[in-house]
Amino acid sequence: MTKRKPLVAANWKMHKTAAEAVSFVEELLPLVAASSEECDLLICPSFTNLVPLNDALAGSAVRLGAQDVHWEEEGAFTGAVSASMILTSGCVSVILGHSERRQFFSETDEIVNRKLGASIRAGLKAIVCVGETLEERQAGQIEGVVIGQVEAALNGITSDDTLLQVAFAYEPIWAIGTGSTATPEQAGEVHRLIRNWLRKQFGDATADSVVIQYGGSVKPENADELFAQEDIDGGLVGGASLNPVSFAAIANAAVRQS
Repeated sequence: MTKRKPLVAANWKMHKTAAEAVSFVEELLPLVAASSEECDLLICPSFTNLVPLNDALAGSAVRLGAQDVHWEEEGAFTGAVSASMILTSGCVSVILGHSERRQFFSETDEIVNRKLGASIRAGLKAIVCVGETLEERQAGQIEGVVIGQVEAALNGITSDDTLLQVAFAYEPIWAIGTGSTATPEQAGEVHRLIRNWLRKQFGDATADSVVIQYGGSVKPENADELFAQEDIDGGLVGGASLNPVSFAAIANAAVRQS
């Protein structure tokens, strides 16, 4: 099996002013100086914090990502931000299809696919979020829902090199911001489903190289157990990423289990 470098990404959602974001980074960087060599670290703040954080992260191994992108390069789309705007703000990656975007902003699988295409064309990497609701899990629909979202996101992507610009984040919707977490075994099972589907579509070498994160109430207290699962390659971290000590502890757990 290919040894994948774990990716731990902070999804700050709608939190932190620019001053608070810079203060966070100043506290974080000394805590992750060693971890960042063995684990890819990403901070995804609001759009307004991208430029000041790009300056604050200069010279460090911690990279910058955005929380969303529009699928068009430019045009009459009030309030939207294009992939090239994100790229020139210092980002290397973007989160796509987060369950909150799907729930509160009516994003469909087709929209996620269009955003992924725009991101890749601009030279951005992407974290594509997939996951089921509690009702779907209880109805035995996990595989159909999750693999359906993976397949829809990758519609039109046939190149192995292109796929390797994409990471997936499995985020059971019932565990996001609720304090509930999928057990390591539950999470690992779904990660294996995703990787096995990729294996059938793209072959062993590519499937074994794709990063699949876990997202859903990742905390320092459960990170070691989650990251010990063979197919879990780090985490997309929400609430626990708002504290630099907590986020650093999760990054260190990813290094220990890599």
